[in-house]
Amino acid sequence: VMAQERTLAGKTIFITGASRGIGEAIALRAARDGANIIIAAKTTTAHAKLPGTIHSAAEEIEKAGGRALAVKTDIRFEDQVAAAIEKGVSEFGGLDIVVNNASALGLTGLQDTTMKMYDRMQDINARGSYMTTQLAMSHLLEADNPHVLNISPPLNMNPKWFAGHTAYTLSKYAMSVWVLGLSAEFAGKGVAFNALWPKTAIATAAVRNLLGGEKMVAASRQPAIMGDAAWAVLTRDSRKCTGYFLVDEEVLAEEGVTDFDQYAVKPGTPLYPDFFLD
Repeated sequence: VMAQERTLAGKTIFITGASRGIGEAIALRAARDGANIIIAAKTTTAHAKLPGTIHSAAEEIEKAGGRALAVKTDIRFEDQVAAAIEKGVSEFGGLDIVVNNASALGLTGLQDTTMKMYDRMQDINARGSYMTTQLAMSHLLEADNPHVLNISPPLNMNPKWFAGHTAYTLSKYAMSVWVLGLSAEFAGKGVAFNALWPKTAIATAAVRNLLGGEKMVAASRQPAIMGDAAWAVLTRDSRKCTGYFLVDEEVLAEEGVTDFDQYAVKPGTPLYPDFFLD
């Protein structure tokens, strides 16, 4: 397929956690093609440390050329997710793509992980992505080139990626297990399941607030790299491109991108490698 024929125009995409960061970047790239985006996220009022709401994201999406439906959704609750999907389907006439992006991050060891935080990571990362996919599946099975994309890492069994934050790792690896298992379960049905993970830290609120402030942001890439990489995956043939654990830089290199400085927050600053990649 020629590159110019690949487009998300008219596709309806359900993105969890799309009010900021990587989720919003994926939404904006799709919006430039004229996609319909269902923004399923919790934030309706801006916080100083967490910029972006479902409404500001919707405005940006419309400005970029897409159509947006903002639905306040806490993906821990089945009724809320089901309602958001139904709203989107009735608004846009179907559902083509699910991006499981919403995530809770807690990098604490055994004795510092409260059970509240443990449950939060399991409920949002592991359970939320499973439930969203389950509730969307009847619609995806009717779509032309249906994709499920989980923002989760390759299943790397090096103990260093478990040590110090085992509970977080388990919750993120669960999302990757869904890719492994569901890509096989739906292999004959034409629904693609892939994981996409950044090679470097990405300049998001989580990185700024939880991982190392402005110094860490300066050693990161802009979320747009994940938007561009997701676009490349989601425009591929769902019957051929499934069951892969993909890394943003490698996806874009395959697409012929050579200038990665364009994504740097501060070009020339050594980049901080992301978790889970040796």
